[in-house]
Amino acid sequence: MQTVKNMLAKDQKQDLEQQLMVSLKEELKDPVFKDLVDELNLPYEKLCKYTSILKNSAVEWSHCKNCKGLAMCENAISGFAYLPKVDKEKLIFCYKACRFQKQLEEKTAYQKNVSIFELPKEIKEANMKNIYTDDKNRFEAIKWITAFKKEYPKNSKGLYLCGSFGSGKTYLVAALFNEFAKEGVKSAIIFWPEYLRELKSSFGSDFKEKVEQIKKVPLLLIDDIGAESATSWSRDDILCPLLQYRMQEHLPTFFTSNFDFNDLEQHFSMTKDGVEQVKARRLMERIKQLSEMVPLVSKNLRS
Repeated sequence: MQTVKNMLAKDQKQDLEQQLMVSLKEELKDPVFKDLVDELNLPYEKLCKYTSILKNSAVEWSHCKNCKGLAMCENAISGFAYLPKVDKEKLIFCYKACRFQKQLEEKTAYQKNVSIFELPKEIKEANMKNIYTDDKNRFEAIKWITAFKKEYPKNSKGLYLCGSFGSGKTYLVAALFNEFAKEGVKSAIIFWPEYLRELKSSFGSDFKEKVEQIKKVPLLLIDDIGAESATSWSRDDILCPLLQYRMQEHLPTFFTSNFDFNDLEQHFSMTKDGVEQVKARRLMERIKQLSEMVPLVSKNLRS
């Protein structure tokens, strides 16, 4: 025999279900909401529990139907709509990419082949078509990169691009790497001073993985070498073994720097341990084996 408490609970449950059904039927007057619900092909008795969230989904769905591009996206997360789907007769909600987001992902899928460490967005999106060509001082560097693109993978020697601040050295190499990325070639671009700082902080965690990644990647750019504080550790324990491995494996290695070879050797010879010309010269021999120096003295493109 039912207790009064159980009977009240049953009545309250029925009242709640009726209220939920009334709310659902009210929203079904909206044609967009109704179209979304009808596509799910689930009983209203199940759907009425989700009226509020379905209403939000209908709004985002409506935005997508009328959208002209990602720049005009009105949804909570640009390029995505929070939509329902049926999984084993259960209703679940998840973010679904719109057609414009899918097009963007397909267009930029190649970027996954380029690992970029601590560099701005413009480097990630560097394109050979956008290389600044009006300055004749850039001709030799552009000519070298164009030739490398045609000859790879026959060539194993990279480029040491040195010159004035803001002349577009990093952009040039990044544009080249992005061209290879479209063909499935993996590469990495690391801002050398920050990379070293990250290595120091990763002892006992992922230190080895960070070193192995750049040691074995098919194409590597060490950006702004010489801008770091010279230490015996970074020179002898990190950079020298890295370059030795890439030299033995014939892996093209690129560098950008404000220093030419002579200035960079001077930089590496001066540490807190004193003047160490022999070790600096030994390191420079590896850099010279791995790369060809090309100067790039141009106007500051960042100004």
